Amino acid sequence: MSTSTILVVDDEAAIRDMVGVTLELAGYNFLTASNAHEAHVLIIDNKPDLVLLDWMLPGGSGIELARRLRRDEITTDIPIIMLTAKTSEDNKVQGLNEGIDDYVTKPFSPRELVARIKTVLRRINGKQKDSVLKVFDLQLDPATHRLSIEDNPVEAGPTEFRLLKFFLQNQEKVFNRDQIQDLVWGSNVYLEERTIDVHIRRLRKTLSSVEGSSIDYSKLIQTVRGAGYRFSVRPS
Repeated sequence: MSTSTILVVDDEAAIRDMVGVTLELAGYNFLTASNAHEAHVLIIDNKPDLVLLDWMLPGGSGIELARRLRRDEITTDIPIIMLTAKTSEDNKVQGLNEGIDDYVTKPFSPRELVARIKTVLRRINGKQKDSVLKVFDLQLDPATHRLSIEDNPVEAGPTEFRLLKFFLQNQEKVFNRDQIQDLVWGSNVYLEERTIDVHIRRLRKTLSSVEGSSIDYSKLIQTVRGAGYRFSVRPS
């Protein structure tokens, strides 16, 4: 079952409800928003894995919100599928020029919607799999299995390396211990809760091992009381 979170942005409650049921049956988590402002707040706070964005919205169009997301470093990589009744080539070209990943034209079937979501997520995840991950002067290269801070090599064990890669690919999201276990170690592996905490402590120690670094990267792995852990460049 997927743990991806999809944000559905549409001013029609019936469409939000229908899409929500479709996503839930397909195994996705979902959030909903009825306008551009509400959507932007949810995106900043939750950083969903994909946004289903209606073109026509009150208080600002979907294309304007997409443009804003692409300008912001925090949200620039979030994939966007437009839900639109606009079918002209000019509209699609405009959307593609703004960084839209795909279109679903209303009316659409639930099967088509889920298929397009899966395709976009698979394409995005494939790009992320081996791409260099960077936050400030911390750099993790999955292909060469190298980790560095301010160009200084950092020695990390295989588990800590995999855990950091997971956090870097899912920044700003909160994960409980069970989710971390399933997504990093696999659902067929049993670990005690304290084992996750031990690896988190080891990873923090690894990230604080570079003397003289201008940033204490260990503090970016934040403990969220009663919820779990997240990697965030924003204050906890």
